[in-house]
Amino acid sequence: MNTLLSRRRIATVAAFGMATCAVAAVPSAAVAADRGAAAGGSKEAKPTVVLVHGAFADASGWNAVAERLLDAGYEVVAPPNPLRGLSNDAASVASVLKSIKGPIVLAGHSYGGAVITQAAAGNPDVKALVYVSAFMPDVGESPAELSMKFAGSELGPALAPIPYADGTGTDLYIRTDKFRSVFAADLPESQTRLMAATQRPVAQAGFAEKATAAAWKSIPSWFVVSKNDKAIAPGLERFEAKRAKSHTVEIDSSHVSMTSHPDVVTQQIRDAAGATAAGAGKHAALAETGSRTAALAVASGSAAAFVVIGTLLTTMARRRTRSGS
Repeated sequence: MNTLLSRRRIATVAAFGMATCAVAAVPSAAVAADRGAAAGGSKEAKPTVVLVHGAFADASGWNAVAERLLDAGYEVVAPPNPLRGLSNDAASVASVLKSIKGPIVLAGHSYGGAVITQAAAGNPDVKALVYVSAFMPDVGESPAELSMKFAGSELGPALAPIPYADGTGTDLYIRTDKFRSVFAADLPESQTRLMAATQRPVAQAGFAEKATAAAWKSIPSWFVVSKNDKAIAPGLERFEAKRAKSHTVEIDSSHVSMTSHPDVVTQQIRDAAGATAAGAGKHAALAETGSRTAALAVASGSAAAFVVIGTLLTTMARRRTRSGS
C-alpha cells in the first residue's frame, strides 16, 4: 500500500513539474513580446527640430517651416540667436540643445550655420545637421574668410556699420535700400520693407571669429543651396556641401529660402529626421531581437530543468516499483 502511494506521489510531482515547465515558457515568451513591442513603439518617435536663425533676422524667419513641421507632428524649438559673436552664440544655442531630451535635428540659416557647426560639437543627441543658404566653417575658418573664397556675394558693400556707444565694437545692418535685392529678392516688396525695418544687427566680431569645432565632420548633414543667393555666394554653398558630403538640393531662391521656399526646406529637414529615425529604428530592432532571444533562452533553460527533474522522479518511481515487487 505504501509503495503504491509513493509511486502515485512521485508520478504526481513529475507531472506537475512537466506542466509547470509548459506554463513557465509561455509567460516568458509573452513578456519578451511585450517588451519588444514597447521597444518597437519607440521607433516611431520623432526627433525635436531646432531652428537657428542667422544675421539681420530673428526666429520668425522660420515661421513657415516651423508651421509645416508642427503640423507633421514634430516638436519644434526656434531659440533666439544673440548675434554677438560665434563662441557666444554657439554657447547660447548649445545650452538650449542640452535642455532637450531625445534625438535632435539641428538646422541653421545663413550665419546660423556657423553657429550650429560649433554648438552641436560633442552633443550625442544631435543626429543631423541641416544647412540652409548657410556658412559651414571648418575649424579655424570664419564666415568672413569663407565669404572671400567665391565671387557672387553683394553683402559687403550693402552693410551699414554702427559703432557701439562705448566704442568697444560695431554692429552691422543691411542698408534699407539694398535689403531686398541682397537678402530677399524673391519675396514681395511689402514684406521685405518690414523685414528691413525690423532687422537685428550682427556684431562685426561675429563674422570675424574663427570656428573652434566642426560638428559636420562627425554628424550627417543636409544642405539647401540657393542658386540666386546674393548674401552668401552659391559657389561657396556648393563648396561647403561637397566638402561635408552633405545631402544637397539646389533651388532657384534668394538668401531666405526657408521663407520663400518653405516646402523644399521642410522636406530637407524631414529627410534628415527620417534618416535619424531609421537609424534609431535599426538600433531598437537589434535591442528587441536581443530581448526576445534572452527571454526564450531563459524559458528554454527552465524547461530543460523541469524535464530533468521529471525524468529523475519517474526513474525513482520505477525503481521503487521494482523493489516493492
